[in-house]
Order: sequence, then structure tokens, then C-alpha cells
Amino acid sequence: MVIRKRYIFITVEGGDGSGKTTQSRLLSEYLVRKGFDVLLTREPGGSVLAGNIRSIILDPKSDIVPLSELFLFEAARAQHIKKLIYPALEMGKVVVCDRFTDATVAYQGYGRKLDLKLINKLNSIASVGLKPILTLYLDVMPFDGLSRAKGLNGKSYGYGGDRIERKSIRFHEDVRKGYLEQAKKYSRRIKVVKTQETAEKTHILVKDIVDKVL
Repeated sequence: MVIRKRYIFITVEGGDGSGKTTQSRLLSEYLVRKGFDVLLTREPGGSVLAGNIRSIILDPKSDIVPLSELFLFEAARAQHIKKLIYPALEMGKVVVCDRFTDATVAYQGYGRKLDLKLINKLNSIASVGLKPILTLYLDVMPFDGLSRAKGLNGKSYGYGGDRIERKSIRFHEDVRKGYLEQAKKYSRRIKVVKTQETAEKTHILVKDIVDKVL
């Protein structure tokens, strides 16, 4: 599967409660105002199958071992790429995706302690080698992010948040470490954005980075 034209694929990453969903939306709206045709999507999601997988993964009642969790994320990604992202890029759309392969490395690799070589191989297979031209990593201290995330998801999953938000603070600290190490390793692609006290101020930082790339 090869895209026959130059594409613009931007991913937004961050730990739970970092504001990545809000920043993905604000970025998409900004790009639309600049005249781009934009597809905003998320992982896991983007299709009926991937959406169903998302529900299973995040349900606190789901008893999923780490390796099964990894395979579920990759299955959702393969469907997402084939059915939504690749067709949009072929049409010349800008694709903004809330989480992608870097999240799998951070959460399943550094958080769950699964083999990084295995994860990178599965990421490449599921995404058919597709890589973002820019990744925005929204950095927030885990305790602050989790406090916010659990409050937002309280109605859906109860006070403790979803299945992954309920993991220990150490788990989320390891996830943050994974993101920061990837940002250091792939500094040309991954840009660290320190989250600010308001979404609007963080958005200004995001816009500055995106404008330089585009």
C-alpha cells in the first residue's frame, strides 16, 4: 500500500489528561481555517470495528493480559489505516490523529514492559509503514493529568476512570518516560509541548510548531 502523493499526517500524543483530544480538535479547526481539507480521527477508533475494540480495552471490567491488549491495539490500527487514514491521505486530506504508534511504545512497551522490538515490528506491520510527518507530544506530570482525566471520565467509567487510567502512578510515570525517550530519539519528528494552564495557551505553542513544519 503506497500513497502516490506527498501527504500531511500529524499525530498528537500525550499521557492521560494531557489535553491531547482538545488540542487535536483545536489544531484541526485551525488547519481548516487555513484552507486545508482535514480529517480528525483517533486511536483506537475510526471504524466500527476499532471503536468496538476501544470499548473493550477501556472497560474497567475487561480482564485483558498485556499481550492481548497489544494485539487488540494493533488490530484496531490495521483496520483504521486501511479503511480511513490511507483513503483520506490519497484524497489529499490532512489527517490529524489523536494517538498513533508512539502511544503503543509508551503504554505497552514502557508501561506494560512488553518487548520493544516486538512492538515496533507489529506497529510497522499494522500501519503498513506509515509514519507521521509531525508528532506533537503534550507533556504533563502524571498526577496532574490523571486527576483531570478521571474527572472527565467519571460519568462513563466511575470515579477511578477507565481501565488504563486506573493503573498505578508508577505505570503512568513509566509511560511518560517512554514518550520522552522517543522524543529524544526521534527529535526531528516528535516535538515536546509543555502543557500550559489553559488549552488556549497550549494551542498557541502547537500552532507555532505546526506553522514551521507546514
